[in-house]
Amino acid sequence: MKIIIIDDDSLVLKSLKTIVEASGKIEVVATGYSAEDAIKLFDVYKPDIMLMDIRMGKLTGIDAASKILELNSEAKILFLTTFADDEYIISALKIGAKGYILKQHYESIVPALKAVSIGQNVFGNEIVAKLPVILKENSSKKDYHDFDILEKEFEIIKLVSKGLSNKEIANTLFLSEGTVRNYISTILEKLSLRDRTQLAVFYYNNLNIR
Repeated sequence: MKIIIIDDDSLVLKSLKTIVEASGKIEVVATGYSAEDAIKLFDVYKPDIMLMDIRMGKLTGIDAASKILELNSEAKILFLTTFADDEYIISALKIGAKGYILKQHYESIVPALKAVSIGQNVFGNEIVAKLPVILKENSSKKDYHDFDILEKEFEIIKLVSKGLSNKEIANTLFLSEGTVRNYISTILEKLSLRDRTQLAVFYYNNLNIR
Protein backbone atom coordinates (compact mmCIF):
# COMPACT_ATOMS: atom_id res chain seq x y z
CA MET A 1 0.00 0.00 0.00
CA LYS A 2 1.38 3.41 -0.99
CA ILE A 3 0.29 6.50 0.91
CA ILE A 4 1.03 10.21 1.22
CA ILE A 5 1.01 11.95 4.60
CA ILE A 6 0.18 15.64 4.94
CA ASP A 7 0.61 17.57 8.21
CA ASP A 8 1.89 21.08 8.91
CA ASP A 9 3.81 19.97 12.01
CA SER A 10 7.17 18.48 11.00
CA LEU A 11 7.55 16.49 14.23
CA VAL A 12 4.07 14.99 13.88
CA LEU A 13 4.79 14.23 10.23
CA LYS A 14 7.97 12.31 11.10
CA SER A 15 6.19 10.44 13.90
CA LEU A 16 3.31 9.44 11.61
CA LYS A 17 5.73 8.22 8.96
CA THR A 18 7.55 6.09 11.55
CA ILE A 19 4.32 4.62 12.95
CA VAL A 20 2.93 3.78 9.53
CA GLU A 21 6.09 2.28 8.04
CA ALA A 22 6.69 0.18 11.16
CA SER A 23 3.84 -2.04 10.00
CA GLY A 24 6.07 -3.26 7.19
CA LYS A 25 3.29 -3.25 4.61
CA ILE A 26 2.76 0.46 4.03
CA GLU A 27 5.08 2.68 2.00
CA VAL A 28 5.04 6.45 2.51
CA VAL A 29 5.86 7.68 -1.00
CA ALA A 30 5.75 11.38 -0.12
CA THR A 31 5.03 13.84 2.66
CA GLY A 32 3.87 17.44 2.66
CA TYR A 33 3.07 20.33 4.96
CA SER A 34 0.09 22.08 3.38
CA ALA A 35 -3.10 21.71 1.40
CA GLU A 36 -1.24 22.97 -1.66
CA ASP A 37 1.35 20.21 -1.17
CA ALA A 38 -1.44 17.66 -0.89
CA ILE A 39 -2.97 18.62 -4.24
CA LYS A 40 0.39 18.63 -6.05
CA LEU A 41 1.68 15.41 -4.51
CA PHE A 42 -1.52 13.50 -5.14
CA ASP A 43 -1.34 14.44 -8.81
CA VAL A 44 2.27 13.22 -9.03
CA TYR A 45 2.09 9.99 -7.01
CA LYS A 46 -1.57 8.90 -7.22
CA PRO A 47 -1.35 7.12 -3.82
CA ASP A 48 -3.67 4.38 -2.64
CA ILE A 49 -4.59 6.60 0.32
CA MET A 50 -3.84 10.14 1.44
CA LEU A 51 -3.56 10.56 5.22
CA MET A 52 -4.14 14.23 5.92
CA ASP A 53 -4.54 16.78 8.69
CA ILE A 54 -7.35 19.35 8.48
CA ARG A 55 -6.14 22.65 9.97
CA MET A 56 -3.11 23.69 7.93
CA GLY A 57 -3.02 27.43 7.38
CA LYS A 58 -4.90 29.36 4.71
CA LEU A 59 -6.29 26.28 2.99
CA THR A 60 -7.55 23.34 5.04
CA GLY A 61 -7.32 19.63 4.43
CA ILE A 62 -11.02 19.81 3.54
CA ASP A 63 -10.18 22.29 0.76
CA ALA A 64 -7.43 20.03 -0.54
CA ALA A 65 -9.58 16.90 -0.39
CA SER A 66 -12.43 18.63 -2.20
CA LYS A 67 -10.11 19.62 -5.04
CA ILE A 68 -8.50 16.18 -5.22
CA LEU A 69 -11.87 14.40 -5.30
CA GLU A 70 -13.15 16.79 -7.92
CA LEU A 71 -10.36 15.65 -10.22
CA ASN A 72 -10.05 12.05 -8.95
CA SER A 73 -13.43 10.75 -7.82
CA GLU A 74 -11.96 7.42 -6.67
CA ALA A 75 -9.35 9.02 -4.40
CA LYS A 76 -9.25 7.65 -0.86
CA ILE A 77 -8.68 10.32 1.76
CA LEU A 78 -8.42 9.63 5.48
CA PHE A 79 -8.41 12.61 7.82
CA LEU A 80 -6.25 12.40 10.93
CA THR A 81 -6.76 15.42 13.15
CA THR A 82 -6.82 16.72 16.70
CA PHE A 83 -10.16 18.40 16.15
CA ALA A 84 -13.59 16.77 16.37
CA ASP A 85 -15.40 19.94 15.25
CA ASP A 86 -18.91 19.31 13.95
CA GLU A 87 -18.33 21.52 10.92
CA TYR A 88 -15.23 19.59 9.87
CA ILE A 89 -16.90 16.23 10.37
CA ILE A 90 -19.89 17.21 8.23
CA SER A 91 -17.64 18.67 5.52
CA ALA A 92 -15.50 15.52 5.47
CA LEU A 93 -18.57 13.33 5.06
CA LYS A 94 -20.13 15.48 2.38
CA ILE A 95 -17.08 15.62 0.14
CA GLY A 96 -16.64 11.84 0.30
CA ALA A 97 -13.69 11.32 2.65
CA LYS A 98 -13.17 7.67 3.59
CA GLY A 99 -12.54 8.34 7.24
CA TYR A 100 -12.00 10.76 10.11
CA ILE A 101 -9.96 9.70 13.12
CA LEU A 102 -8.29 11.56 15.98
CA LYS A 103 -4.51 11.81 16.37
CA GLN A 104 -4.54 10.91 20.03
CA HIS A 105 -5.63 7.39 19.06
CA TYR A 106 -2.37 6.70 17.21
CA GLU A 107 -2.82 2.94 17.60
CA SER A 108 -5.82 3.10 15.26
CA ILE A 109 -3.94 4.69 12.35
CA VAL A 110 -2.57 1.56 10.69
CA PRO A 111 -5.81 -0.46 11.14
CA ALA A 112 -7.74 2.49 9.71
CA LEU A 113 -5.48 2.66 6.66
CA LYS A 114 -5.89 -1.07 6.08
CA ALA A 115 -9.67 -0.79 6.39
CA VAL A 116 -9.84 2.10 3.93
CA SER A 117 -7.61 0.22 1.49
CA ILE A 118 -10.21 -2.56 1.19
CA GLY A 119 -13.09 -0.16 0.67
CA GLN A 120 -14.34 0.46 4.19
CA ASN A 121 -15.14 3.82 5.73
CA VAL A 122 -13.53 4.50 9.09
CA PHE A 123 -14.64 6.95 11.77
CA GLY A 124 -13.36 7.05 15.34
CA ASN A 125 -15.71 6.23 18.21
CA GLU A 126 -16.03 9.89 19.21
CA ILE A 127 -17.03 10.80 15.67
CA VAL A 128 -19.57 7.99 15.33
CA ALA A 129 -21.16 9.03 18.63
CA LYS A 130 -21.60 12.61 17.39
CA LEU A 131 -23.02 11.81 13.94
CA PRO A 132 -26.72 11.29 14.73
CA VAL A 133 -26.89 14.61 16.59
CA ILE A 134 -24.88 16.85 14.29
CA LEU A 135 -26.44 15.47 11.11
CA LYS A 136 -29.96 16.08 12.40
CA GLU A 137 -29.36 19.68 13.46
CA ASN A 138 -31.13 22.23 11.28
CA SER A 139 -32.00 19.60 8.69
CA SER A 140 -35.17 19.61 6.63
CA LYS A 141 -36.83 16.20 6.81
CA LYS A 142 -38.87 14.68 4.02
CA ASP A 143 -40.67 11.43 3.54
CA TYR A 144 -38.78 8.72 1.66
CA HIS A 145 -41.51 8.65 -1.00
CA ASP A 146 -40.38 12.14 -2.05
CA PHE A 147 -37.15 10.57 -3.31
CA ASP A 148 -38.81 7.68 -5.18
CA ILE A 149 -37.60 5.29 -2.48
CA LEU A 150 -39.58 2.10 -1.87
CA GLU A 151 -40.45 0.91 1.63
CA LYS A 152 -37.95 -1.98 1.56
CA GLU A 153 -35.25 0.34 0.26
CA PHE A 154 -35.99 2.75 3.11
CA GLU A 155 -35.61 -0.06 5.65
CA ILE A 156 -32.22 -0.87 4.18
CA ILE A 157 -31.16 2.79 4.23
CA LYS A 158 -32.03 2.99 7.94
CA LEU A 159 -29.92 -0.07 8.70
CA VAL A 160 -27.00 1.21 6.64
CA SER A 161 -27.16 4.47 8.59
CA LYS A 162 -26.82 2.46 11.81
CA GLY A 163 -23.59 0.94 10.53
CA LEU A 164 -24.84 -2.57 9.80
CA SER A 165 -22.96 -4.68 7.25
CA ASN A 166 -24.67 -6.34 4.27
CA LYS A 167 -24.68 -9.65 6.17
CA GLU A 168 -26.29 -8.06 9.24
CA ILE A 169 -28.89 -6.31 7.09
CA ALA A 170 -29.63 -9.56 5.28
CA ASN A 171 -30.16 -11.38 8.58
CA THR A 172 -32.37 -8.58 9.94
CA LEU A 173 -34.62 -8.41 6.88
CA PHE A 174 -34.47 -12.12 5.98
CA LEU A 175 -32.83 -11.44 2.62
CA SER A 176 -29.74 -12.81 0.94
CA GLU A 177 -26.52 -10.74 0.99
CA GLY A 178 -26.67 -10.58 -2.80
CA THR A 179 -30.15 -9.10 -2.68
CA VAL A 180 -29.00 -6.50 -0.15
CA ARG A 181 -26.05 -5.57 -2.36
CA ASN A 182 -28.38 -5.12 -5.31
CA TYR A 183 -30.75 -2.98 -3.25
CA ILE A 184 -27.91 -0.73 -2.08
CA SER A 185 -26.55 -0.33 -5.62
CA THR A 186 -30.02 0.66 -6.83
CA ILE A 187 -30.47 3.11 -3.95
CA LEU A 188 -27.10 4.78 -4.54
CA GLU A 189 -27.90 5.14 -8.22
CA LYS A 190 -31.36 6.60 -7.50
CA LEU A 191 -29.94 9.18 -5.12
CA SER A 192 -26.74 9.85 -7.10
CA LEU A 193 -24.58 8.95 -4.11
CA ARG A 194 -21.10 7.44 -4.10
CA ASP A 195 -21.04 5.11 -1.11
CA ARG A 196 -22.61 3.95 2.17
CA THR A 197 -21.22 6.88 4.14
CA GLN A 198 -22.87 9.40 1.84
CA LEU A 199 -26.07 7.35 2.10
CA ALA A 200 -25.99 7.65 5.89
CA VAL A 201 -25.44 11.40 5.62
CA PHE A 202 -28.34 11.64 3.18
CA TYR A 203 -30.59 9.72 5.58
CA TYR A 204 -29.88 11.96 8.56
CA ASN A 205 -30.10 15.14 6.49
CA ASN A 206 -33.18 14.40 4.44
CA LEU A 207 -35.40 11.60 5.72
CA ASN A 208 -37.79 11.23 8.61
CA ILE A 209 -36.23 9.02 11.27
CA ARG A 210 -38.74 6.36 12.20
